[in-house]
Amino acid sequence: MSLKYTDNEAEENQDPHEQTVVAISPFPLYTAILIGCIIAVFIVQFLTSKDPAFVSVDRYSSFFAGFDKQAFLQNHEYWRILTGATVHSGVLHVGMNCYAFYSFGKLFEMLSNRAHLAIVFVLSAIGGGLLSLVFNPDIPSVGASGGIVGLLGYLAVYAFQRRQFISPEFRKSLLVNIGFILVFGLVLYQSIDNFGHIGGLLTGAVYGFLQIPTDEYADPRVVGGIAKTLGFAALGLYICTSFLTMYLLFTGH
Repeated sequence: MSLKYTDNEAEENQDPHEQTVVAISPFPLYTAILIGCIIAVFIVQFLTSKDPAFVSVDRYSSFFAGFDKQAFLQNHEYWRILTGATVHSGVLHVGMNCYAFYSFGKLFEMLSNRAHLAIVFVLSAIGGGLLSLVFNPDIPSVGASGGIVGLLGYLAVYAFQRRQFISPEFRKSLLVNIGFILVFGLVLYQSIDNFGHIGGLLTGAVYGFLQIPTDEYADPRVVGGIAKTLGFAALGLYICTSFLTMYLLFTGH
């Protein structure tokens, strides 16, 4: 897939030495780093968990690092809203999330800038956690799903705001993915945090509305120094949170 952000009239009068910005398929660096964090934490879960049903569910890791809403509110353990987004409950859970993260993350880094990917992921993880806190205050949550669904929300806004560059089939595919996630969550509402997904989806979509240029010839992959710094900070925050999670699991605090 390639995109070109040029004005036809301007292209005719363009200096032959001036280069046009064209989309390529770069290595999804930030996506790979964030998935690496998730896998590293899960390896530590495997090494430290005492849950006999670890393959399907890991209540031990959730107890120490999951998003326990009561500990968050009553014990002021505010870090749990982020550490909860690094812990996963079982092999299937982490496998599905890593696959979805790679699929949406690779596409995100091709269409937009990796700085925005890190920002959207972290903000959506927090947004999903906050909505879950409001509607499911007594149920602990784990997993990076809120942040991952936030990427999908951003991509959906991108596809409709820049429809002149995006095929109808691609827009339909995004809507099908969103519908599947919501329906799947309703069917398995007892084990899936629907509000975490919805909160992440809305956060990513709002960020997309605010960030994606309305000018069809403005390249959304071009970012300034502030966005790059914020993106690097968001990436660093998740990396540090992953190390914190691993520390909590190793020490049993």
